[in-house]
Amino acid sequence: MLISSRFTVAVHTLALIDMNDGKVTSEYIAGSVNTNAAVIRRIMGMLSRAQLIASRPGVVGIKLLKPLREITLLDVYRAVELPEKRDLFSIHQNTNIECLVGKNIQSSLTVPLKEAQHQMERVLQSTTLEQIVQDIKAKR
Repeated sequence: MLISSRFTVAVHTLALIDMNDGKVTSEYIAGSVNTNAAVIRRIMGMLSRAQLIASRPGVVGIKLLKPLREITLLDVYRAVELPEKRDLFSIHQNTNIECLVGKNIQSSLTVPLKEAQHQMERVLQSTTLEQIVQDIKAKR
C-alpha cells in the first residue's frame, strides 16, 4: 500500500513556512511543490485542524503553532493521512475459507504487518521537522 504524497507535501510545506519566516502564500508553496495552489490549501487546512499552523485566507503569512523541534514526522503523517488509512496495510478480505491459505492468511499477516507499521511510526516519531530543515539547509 502506498502512503499518499500528502505526507511529503505537508512536510515540504512546513519546511517552506519555517525557512521563509511564515511569509509565504499557497501559490508560492505550490510553485515549490510544483502542484496546484488548491492542493496546498487543502493540505494547509489539514495542518491547521491538527493545530500545527495558523493562517488566514487572503493574508500573506502562516504561523507555525509549535517550534519545529516539537513537531515530529508522525505528527504530520497523522495530520494529513485520512482516518481510513490509519492502518498502513490493508489485508484482503473474503478469501476462500475452503483453502488452507485463504482460511488463515489474515490472521497470519496481522501481527507482522502491525509490527511493520509500529516500526515506521517509531522512526517518524523520532524525527523532527527541525532535523529535516537542518538537513535541507546543510545542502545549500
